[in-house]
Amino acid sequence: MRFRPASGISPGAFAAADVVAIVVFVTIGLLSHHGGVSVRGYARDALPFLGCWFAAAAAVRLYSRPGWRHLLATWAAGVPAAVVVRALVLGRALDGKEAAFLAVSLITIGILVPVTRLFARAVPGASRRPAPSPRRSARTQPPPAES
Repeated sequence: MRFRPASGISPGAFAAADVVAIVVFVTIGLLSHHGGVSVRGYARDALPFLGCWFAAAAAVRLYSRPGWRHLLATWAAGVPAAVVVRALVLGRALDGKEAAFLAVSLITIGILVPVTRLFARAVPGASRRPAPSPRRSARTQPPPAES
């Protein structure tokens, strides 16, 4: 089953939706655990997730060949890689706390990515197809009313 909506959404819109999902995830974490957001917090937490997500996406060609299989592969590789990279950068042991963070990350990003992609379908200009012309053809116009 291909994850290509009937609207023909562009790969750029999918990528932007994925960025939004990851930034929302990081924002929730920063607010929950640090009481606020900061540039340093986003750099520490968002960059590993964005980098690993897009590296995995490139490896499976998520944006050039969209589909559920490629999306799941990106999620299954990108999120765990991000948790490992983040832990190593922060000098944390890969222990039970990081395993819990991995579970929360997989669940939350696994929900947010499809949700933001659904919202992206509603964004004007996200479609690959040009918008229909405001002019109606002669065949689709109703016949003139009789007097």
